[in-house]
Formats: sequence, structure tokens, C-alpha cells
Amino acid sequence: MSTEEQILHLHLPTLLRHGIGAGAAQRPALFGEGAVAAAVTLDRLGVQPRAVAFLAKTVRSGGVRYAAGLEEPFPGEEASRTAQEWLAGAASVAADTDDDETVARWFEAVAEILALRHRTSAARR
Repeated sequence: MSTEEQILHLHLPTLLRHGIGAGAAQRPALFGEGAVAAAVTLDRLGVQPRAVAFLAKTVRSGGVRYAAGLEEPFPGEEASRTAQEWLAGAASVAADTDDDETVARWFEAVAEILALRHRTSAARR
């Protein structure tokens, strides 16, 4: 099993629940392995980095609870369902705007990793 396959076994809604909020013990894992796992997942679902960056702006503007209620946070049914699961995990523990900011920064990190994957993939072709 490849490293990419191994990282996809992370349960991101749980990691989000334990990676935000005061005293979030899993924040390093959320922004490390969790962000990579999210980028790989979204890459496989065909989501573009700009869509992830836009979702980060939406979280920052309206809050994670607002974003969790979006009907289609990403283009495509499976990608939207995936994002809704992640957002629901975060919304279940988000207590204030600091938590919203953490989630927005996480989605920005995911967008950057996804963009890097796209650039390196294009360079290999």
C-alpha cells in the first residue's frame, strides 16, 4: 500500500473535531497529515484548488456552521458530500470566530497542497 493510500485512511471529520478549539491536541496532525489527506481526496474527486480556497473564504466570512449548511460546497455530488462531512465535524465543536479562522486556515492549507499536486502533476506530463 502506498503512502498516499495509507494517509487516506485518516478520518478527517474526527481529526477536525480534535484539531480545533481550545487546547486542540490534534492541531499539528490536522494541518499536517490531515491537510495532505484532504488534498489527495479532493484531487481524486476532481476538485480545483480555487474551489477549496473559495470555501475557506466562505468559512471565514460566514463561519463554519454557515458553511456546513451549504447545499453544494464543492462542484459535484461526492465532493460536496465529503466537504459537508468535514464541515459538520468542525461545526460540532466550533465555539467562536477563532475556531472559524482555524478551519478557514485549514482549507487554505488544503488548497495550497492541492495546487502543488496539480503543478507537479502537470510538470511530469
